[in-house]
Amino acid sequence: MSLRFCWSRLDELSTREFYEIVKARIAVFVVEQRCAYQEIDELDPLAWHLSATVDGQLAAYIRVVGPGDKFSEPSIGRVMTLKAFRGHQYGRALMSEAIRFTEQTYPGLGIKIGAQVYLNAFYESFGFERISEPYDEDGIPHIDMVKPVSHA
Repeated sequence: MSLRFCWSRLDELSTREFYEIVKARIAVFVVEQRCAYQEIDELDPLAWHLSATVDGQLAAYIRVVGPGDKFSEPSIGRVMTLKAFRGHQYGRALMSEAIRFTEQTYPGLGIKIGAQVYLNAFYESFGFERISEPYDEDGIPHIDMVKPVSHA
């Protein structure tokens, strides 16, 4: 099973593609995590959307928001792998691709995320550093993390 990446702006996604993304985001963030919140938000029209598919089926997703839209730095969020595709390291591949894209698209700015606390070690493995104390976001403990500017 090979993971295929596709970057899109909202206007480039077909209705069916966006439906599949929203359905998956709600399944993971609202239903699985039992978190009632506004899943589709004002950042979707501004974001870059990364769909990762396996054999044409959505397996994982992430979005990148530009500097000034959420934080002063660009931000990566809505990081998820659908339940049926977990255990294959797709989340690592997805995050690596999102970091590569973000650093290339917005060079010299670093990356800021609002991460679920339990994923702290996962994000640290990509070079993110914790910059806040835990806080509650929609009933789930989060922390802010920053990946400093890459000088590679």
